[in-house]
Amino acid sequence: MPVPFETLLPYAIMIGMFGATGAGMTAFKKWQNEGLMPRYSLDQWDRQMMERDRRLTGTFRGQTDNPVAPPGFEFSNGWKLEKRYT
Repeated sequence: MPVPFETLLPYAIMIGMFGATGAGMTAFKKWQNEGLMPRYSLDQWDRQMMERDRRLTGTFRGQTDNPVAPPGFEFSNGWKLEKRYT
C-alpha cells in the first residue's frame, strides 16, 4: 500500500531545517573568522600568537609582514609570565 506524500512532509521539513541550520552555522563561523576556516585544538602558543596578531593588526586572524612594529606596540606587552612552581 503506497504511503501518502502528506506523511513525509514533516520529515522533509525537519531535514530542510537541519540543512539550513548547518549552512547558517558554517556561514557564521566563516564570517566570524574573516572568511577562513575556524581553528581547532589551539594550545597556549597559538593563543599567544593570535593575541599578538590582534594587537598588531586589529583582528585575530590578520597577519602582517611589516618588520617594524607600529608606534606604541613596544609599550603594550602582551606576554604573560608563567607562575613558578614552588
